[in-house]
Amino acid sequence: MKGYSNRVSQVTEYYFSAKLREVNRLIAEGRPIINMGIGSPDLPPHPSVIHALAHSAELENSHGYQGYQGIPALRQAMAEFYLRSYRVDLDPEKEILPLMGSKEGIMHLSMAFLNEGDQALVPDPGYPTYTSVTKLLGAEAVPYVLTQENNWYPDLDLLEQSDLSKVKLMWVNYPHMPSGARANLALYEQLVAFGKKHDILIAHDNPYSFILEEKPKSIFEVHGASEVALELNSLSKTANMAGWRVGMISGKPEWIQAITKVKSNMDSGMFLGIQKGAIAALGLGSEWFLQLNAQYSKRRDLVWQLAEKLGLGYEKDRAGMFVWAKIPKGMNSEVFVDQLLYKKDLFVTPGHVFGPSGEGYVRFSLCLPEQTIQQAIDRI
Repeated sequence: MKGYSNRVSQVTEYYFSAKLREVNRLIAEGRPIINMGIGSPDLPPHPSVIHALAHSAELENSHGYQGYQGIPALRQAMAEFYLRSYRVDLDPEKEILPLMGSKEGIMHLSMAFLNEGDQALVPDPGYPTYTSVTKLLGAEAVPYVLTQENNWYPDLDLLEQSDLSKVKLMWVNYPHMPSGARANLALYEQLVAFGKKHDILIAHDNPYSFILEEKPKSIFEVHGASEVALELNSLSKTANMAGWRVGMISGKPEWIQAITKVKSNMDSGMFLGIQKGAIAALGLGSEWFLQLNAQYSKRRDLVWQLAEKLGLGYEKDRAGMFVWAKIPKGMNSEVFVDQLLYKKDLFVTPGHVFGPSGEGYVRFSLCLPEQTIQQAIDRI
């Protein structure tokens, strides 16, 4: 063989892919590890979602290839979800593309817009996939620093002092992962203006907008956002369907068409039963989210207790399914995590995984039962 592609050398194995092998090895050895590192919902979907999947799977004609753009009923359900949840009116035929999870959408969007040598602005700290996908395509990931002092918002004035001539795309994500910072419409307005001024596509990743958030928001609530922005969304967290891989991307028709060109060459459509389940999930009312957030709120209260016992600082006015906590000054986050893992059989995520500016922090997941979080507290 004549070697691997150059792009393989540009990225490392996803942190959780490697670290969980170590965690699973310890579990196999009999260690009672409590895994608070992964944001995979442990709660089930609504019974109506399961029923829709099961009913569809029983039908003889449900098992063939499906359309690349999803069935019309799914796109219509997504449009109704946006109108009901965010007061945003989308054309289900032209402005919505269902995805096999929003992580897939990050790749499809990037492939549709980035060439080798282009630059993409990525948040630091932020979701590592923004950076790795950019590098896999031969483009340059340019981090922009987010700080607690600035509420984990981008410093757009500082960015404007840099050379933006090669920047084609800017990734933003609110409620922000990992910090949980909420966006306000003023921030979205500033981002839209920034994108228009510098001819930069604003890619907003919005999977946490319903988790511990009373007023879900979309960047498309801002006037003129559709001219400069695309938005990713997902049922992974809002409907406890992470393993189902259901997401969506929305934006103006010509951009959705370009992304569809990429997607249609990379998969053969979503299983019909999953689409039917997604339609049921998209139709869930406010009672579903109230019940879901009541459980996450109780869990978060316990994680706050755990953080206090560990001597960590945290902010309460946050959304999403994580607690982002500051470790004692002078301590390395990976060392802190390994001490917890090997001394207390407790795994949390070190902040540096999300970028250099995440150093000095750790992330706790809320995707565990209350009694398990209490066990972690008792160990400390």
